[in-house]
Amino acid sequence: MPDKELTCRDCGATFTFTEGEQEFYASKNLSEPQRCKECRAANKAQRQGSRELHDAVCAKCGAQCQVPFKPRPVEEGGKPVLCRECFMAERQ
Repeated sequence: MPDKELTCRDCGATFTFTEGEQEFYASKNLSEPQRCKECRAANKAQRQGSRELHDAVCAKCGAQCQVPFKPRPVEEGGKPVLCRECFMAERQ
């Protein structure tokens, strides 16, 4: 498979869809990218930046933290909320 030149649907720039990328996309049954790497990165950053954060208190250490979901009290069927540090420590 030779490299392909594609046109970004957002900015109109031409970008190279390399042979290696084509093989990877084919192995995952993905269609060709429609955006250049820069526009994909900008789109991803915009989606992540718009994520609403909610205030919470860590159930393990008691620290104030923010989480990307609306926490429910344990008494109402919610799960204990952990700050990032406690969450990462439990994952190990």
